[in-house]
Amino acid sequence: MSAVDAAAVTSTVNRTWQDDILPSLSGLIEIPALSPGFDPDWERTGALARAIEHVKSWLAEREIPGAEIDVVQLPGRSPVLLLDVPSTRGGVDNGTVLLYGHLDKQPPLGGWADGLGPWQPVQRGDRLYGRGAVDDGYAGYAATAAIEAVRENGGEHARAIVLLETGEESGSPDLPAYLEHLERRLGDVTFVVCLDSGGNDYERLWLTTSLRGLAQVCVTVTVLETAQHSGMASGAVPSSFRVLRTLLDRIEDADTGSILLPELSVSIPENRCREAEETVASAPGSVRDSFPLAPGVRPMSDDEVELLLNTSWRPTMSVIGADGMPTPENAGNVLRTSTTLALSFRLPPTADAAEAVAAIERALTTDVPYNAKVELTDMEHANGWNAPDLAPWLKRGLNAVSKDIFDAPWRGAGLGGSIPFMGLLGEKYPDAQFLVTGALGPDSNAHVPDEWLHIPHAQRVTAAVAHLLDAHARA
Repeated sequence: MSAVDAAAVTSTVNRTWQDDILPSLSGLIEIPALSPGFDPDWERTGALARAIEHVKSWLAEREIPGAEIDVVQLPGRSPVLLLDVPSTRGGVDNGTVLLYGHLDKQPPLGGWADGLGPWQPVQRGDRLYGRGAVDDGYAGYAATAAIEAVRENGGEHARAIVLLETGEESGSPDLPAYLEHLERRLGDVTFVVCLDSGGNDYERLWLTTSLRGLAQVCVTVTVLETAQHSGMASGAVPSSFRVLRTLLDRIEDADTGSILLPELSVSIPENRCREAEETVASAPGSVRDSFPLAPGVRPMSDDEVELLLNTSWRPTMSVIGADGMPTPENAGNVLRTSTTLALSFRLPPTADAAEAVAAIERALTTDVPYNAKVELTDMEHANGWNAPDLAPWLKRGLNAVSKDIFDAPWRGAGLGGSIPFMGLLGEKYPDAQFLVTGALGPDSNAHVPDEWLHIPHAQRVTAAVAHLLDAHARA
């Protein structure tokens, strides 16, 4: 696998986690560093700056020889934190390893269990609770600990840059500008490690092999200038909700949930179909049982392979918000002027997001029933990502850490979510190898109440990254 001893690296990593990472990560949880999309006044609020300074101070205390720590902030954009560590091999150039994470967080939400809260770090056994614990405040700490473990135990690593952004939960809108700004500094990126992912259990190392793209739009259908008594107007004036429902039927089959626009679908590669079968065989029930369905509700298929392909390679539409409708207790007999729905589309990893959003726009605005007024706002899109084939050195390294650290074979799986950074890097560095992994598990509650980090699993992932850094340097 590498020149470093698995037991020694594991010991170093575990010590760093217990003595150094957990206290600082707990302090990071206390900072309500909402992503800019959820805190438009983020510059004045200052929470993102506090999160950056908190982690920067921890990095400075590490005293890694030759390391440089920088906060980079372009005008009007949320900042990024960089840790730049020189290669252990002097003049030998294996390119740059880019290790990615983010410091911004999802909103707190209500409904946390007794004794827990979004900005209240609580450790119960192997779990650390709090917003940003697993998504993904731990990532910068883990990446740094992996670099240190390699160095402490006589291993090698190429030049390594840890990049922590503060806009991922808002779709990474500023990241393209930073990649362009930092292009010369990053150099030839040959290995990308992203710790903003996870897998279907805590027993093995999971690789995310694909990520869906996304498209979002708010659509408003207006039929009246002022609201009218429903008894007088219904039957003469079309319902804005019915018009909008008709438009959505052009996009989605309401009976099956299948997307009808061909621009949003692709042929699923055979290797990803085989991968889905292997994933389900390795962790049966993990897909079906990972969602807290209400009593009596069935999933969309009884075939777990189909469920996995649905959530990783097939397009979907979700209504994620609404406006123009009063709450039931405040609803009068009124024909409303308009209805607004916020639509979120997940796109296959290899779909062209620009073509997809153009098709969505045509479906919603062409030949509108009754010539109702349709307005589209807040449109955005991002391509997905499909991992390149594994290089021999990375495949050997994965097999070795699976045996020596996890005692279980690694598995790959497509992820239904989106990490725009991966699509950007995939385009910018087409020859790089990618390790997209992390400590997220099926019940770690990212984005929802009671978010928690599985500490032993995070430690194992950290040790695995250390070995793979060494394997890359020796490739």
